[in-house]
Amino acid sequence: MFDISWSELLILGIVTLVFVGPKELPVFLRTLGRYAGMVRRHANDFKAQFDAAMREAELDSMRKEVEQMQSSINSEVMKVKSTINDAASAAKIEAPAAPISASAAAPAIQPDTTAPQMTPLPSPPMPASPSEMAAAEARQAAVKAES
Repeated sequence: MFDISWSELLILGIVTLVFVGPKELPVFLRTLGRYAGMVRRHANDFKAQFDAAMREAELDSMRKEVEQMQSSINSEVMKVKSTINDAASAAKIEAPAAPISASAAAPAIQPDTTAPQMTPLPSPPMPASPSEMAAAEARQAAVKAES
């Protein structure tokens, strides 16, 4: 990263030993390590805050997309609902506003008996129970044995 070779590190160590002295070198290195740790913690905190801000920005953009989708779906649903209501109102037959007296009333309309009658469809067969299946297999085996 800094492109420091081993020979340069050796020169830095000798200069530090000369200026700090062998007696104070462990204290100096300990202090240097503490500062390096603090710098590393601050860098990690900054990175975590930056990542959180990026996630929040992504969440905001996704939230906007979801709201747009929701509004478009709501508008489509409202259009379909109004179309269905229009069709339902067009299909309704209005009843007469005033009742007609019994003497003037037309005879009741009889249902059309010439129209084909709808018969209910038969229900689909239910699956056989395990005991019924075993009995059927036994009968088949007996038939094979007889022949």
